[in-house]
Amino acid sequence: MQVFKIVPTIQQYDWGKIGTSSKVAVFAQSAGISDFRVDESKPYAELWMGTHLKSPSLVLVSGETLASYLAKNQNLIGEKVARKFATKDGNLPFLFKVLAIEKALSIQSHPDKATAEKLHAQQPDIYNDSNHKPEMALAITPFTALCGFLPLVHIATYIKTVPELAALIPQAILENFLRVSPTTDPNAPAAKQALRDVFSAVMTTPAQLFTAQLSRLIERFESRSVQVEEESVRELVLCLNRQFPNDIGTFCSFLLNYIKLSPGEAIFLGAGEPHAYISGDIIECMANSDNVIRAGLTPKLRDIPNLVHTLTYAASQASRHVVNPLPFSASSASTLYNPPIPEFSVVRTTLTPGQYEEHRAIDGPSITIVAGGKGTLQWASGSLSVVTGEVIFIGAVTAIDLFATGDEKLEIYRAFVEA
Repeated sequence: MQVFKIVPTIQQYDWGKIGTSSKVAVFAQSAGISDFRVDESKPYAELWMGTHLKSPSLVLVSGETLASYLAKNQNLIGEKVARKFATKDGNLPFLFKVLAIEKALSIQSHPDKATAEKLHAQQPDIYNDSNHKPEMALAITPFTALCGFLPLVHIATYIKTVPELAALIPQAILENFLRVSPTTDPNAPAAKQALRDVFSAVMTTPAQLFTAQLSRLIERFESRSVQVEEESVRELVLCLNRQFPNDIGTFCSFLLNYIKLSPGEAIFLGAGEPHAYISGDIIECMANSDNVIRAGLTPKLRDIPNLVHTLTYAASQASRHVVNPLPFSASSASTLYNPPIPEFSVVRTTLTPGQYEEHRAIDGPSITIVAGGKGTLQWASGSLSVVTGEVIFIGAVTAIDLFATGDEKLEIYRAFVEA
């Protein structure tokens, strides 16, 4: 089989959207998951599509794991990709997901490869694989996130404007940051160290101190006693505090970029970039890993020392993280999101009823999810009818023709790797 349906898996984390308000739940209804029924009282956070050992996808017709099938059929991975990523065990270099976010995810980052190997060796029950996890988030509904450190001068403005934030930072660290931030190249070691000192001071503030300051901040924001510089994050601060009362992570609203994306817009986060997804439904693709270093806005284990130690402290506008789509085909129906890492790219295809689109043969394997409508996939030796929520594996070096056969637009997301 060159093209075949696979069965994804569901993760029901507390932060997921509830019942059929979640695209994860909606997609799962058609995805072939055994005995699946939507419970309108439960959250549906993530849909996993891939070969990660924690929650592997299955081949629909046989029930075996996708990794097991690919290990026996290496031609589906492709010679170049198999050689570059050593995929004899059938594991794909990427993990593809849908996320439905009702409640903010944690303040977090992902380790680079060397750090992942070290953390996995030291704490395999927490860091359950040895791979890095660069990732891309592509909005399919309006999406908000905290994304990378703000420019230094913006953080300095908040420190001057928000007394509750300034109160968390020792005077010597505060004065050094205010001295360095307006005059130093943000990539200079002195600037990075100053930012690290501020972030570390905030995130390690004793609970008695930060909860008192957070209480003052919330009272002030609720009474609308807000400076002009604070207005853009007022609702965010109040929202995070409602979701996670008395949590130090709320203060990251003044340290990280707050970004709002429309459907079709995407961001990329490399190793050591702090972030937190706040709300919305997204397509997410990453290297094949589940390693997360958390520090706030979470009931899960917080590893603040490792987070502080492994961040890049690259301060900039959020635009640095934006992935601008490129043409993928001769028509405008398919656009390519190509982040600066080798493990994956994603193509978004949108077809109006009756429209047709060709996808060139790709050297490596790909996984496709139908996010809306219904259609037909055709290739040299066969065809497959698909509907919203179904997930399809496409083997290497397989040209695909897409047809929108329903009354609604056909929307497809395809993750792939090429060597």
